[in-house]
Amino acid sequence: MYLATTDAVAKASEQEQSGARRGRVAGPVLALGAVSLVTDISSEMVTAVLPLYFVLQLGLSPLQFGFLDGLYNGVTALVRLAGGYAADRGGRHKLVAGGGYALSALSRLGLLLAGGATAGIGAALAADRIGKGVRTAPRDALISLSSPPDVLGRAFGVHRAMDTTGALLGPLAAFALLWATADAYDAVFVVSFCFGLLGVLMLAAFVPGHLSQPAPRPPRPPGVATERHAPAAPRPRALGLLRVPAFRRVLLAAALLGAATIGDAFLYLLLQRRLDFAISWFPLLPLGAAAVYLLLAVPAGRLADRVGRRMPFLAGHIALLGGYVLLLAPTDGWPLLVGVLLLLGVFYAATDGVLMALVAPVVARERRASGMAVLQTGQALARLVAAAGFGAAWTLWGVETALTCAVVALTVAVAGAAALLPQSDTSSGGPP
Repeated sequence: MYLATTDAVAKASEQEQSGARRGRVAGPVLALGAVSLVTDISSEMVTAVLPLYFVLQLGLSPLQFGFLDGLYNGVTALVRLAGGYAADRGGRHKLVAGGGYALSALSRLGLLLAGGATAGIGAALAADRIGKGVRTAPRDALISLSSPPDVLGRAFGVHRAMDTTGALLGPLAAFALLWATADAYDAVFVVSFCFGLLGVLMLAAFVPGHLSQPAPRPPRPPGVATERHAPAAPRPRALGLLRVPAFRRVLLAAALLGAATIGDAFLYLLLQRRLDFAISWFPLLPLGAAAVYLLLAVPAGRLADRVGRRMPFLAGHIALLGGYVLLLAPTDGWPLLVGVLLLLGVFYAATDGVLMALVAPVVARERRASGMAVLQTGQALARLVAAAGFGAAWTLWGVETALTCAVVALTVAVAGAAALLPQSDTSSGGPP
């Protein structure tokens, strides 16, 4: 009797809270979005100028740049798992995420100290990506744990929209600094560090912790004996999630698609090569894709909540495939520039937050950060292979052959992911 009563009370309370929050995004999501906005200004200031800094100023070959770009995106493999596991132990999501944000901010100083040494630059980029790897899964776990399952797409869409606002402002700040200081990259790194530090302070001040703690059990009615509980089952380790069929299929699909994604920096270099515009305009290229992402992130999340998250995720990769095809087509001038940036923005709006909303319901709450870390690790390792492979193909065979290989690879990957992803929508179910 008591167990039934308490279960009913807990379920009613959960439904009441879910109903109260339905239709609006929780406060912690907005706070995390503000932190990501400021931090993305910091990171995108650096990301916007790195291709120029590496290829044009330091004279690196496409193969060397491909290795560093892959390192920038793939070095986080093990630290993602460690960060997710540490965050799940005791619900320390905020603490672990804060450590990652702080390390990324400090890496900007590493770029200053490195000068033009490739090894030093690689170490600074590795530190930045380690910081990102440590913080991403705990941050996304905080978003999912503070949002009802039926609005996860909207919650991640709002967060990604705020994050992308920073992605818009970052390249603008880098462009303004390079213009005002006559291409002084050191100034970009210093201002980037200041924004990164501000993001850490905002996280400490405005983001609540312990969102993943279970709700307290309702008080025991008078005169009812305390029930005896069976010993709690041990928590499965993160890699134990690979035994969950739905999670495994999502992971394999994301990794397969990641292995066919060549990276934004290469797309921007290809646009500059085709259009031959002034180098001073290069840092503004990410603005076009970021503007489309900003406009479509929330609508894409809401659509995914309504029709299921599988189809928008696949459609986003089809949009990316369209961008690759445009770069191979005889199209030139503004149509090429607008088309590629538009399709790249659609790709991110339909895949980034949607993937996290897709996987969250199939991972138990107490392993949410670890599960997301495993998924993000698989995707990061796949993109490391893709970046290095495309850089090698460009160096050995030329850009057109390399891009043709990328088109074929992504076509095959989309077909494979369509077969792998669960047909049923996971937005309303999953482990308790």
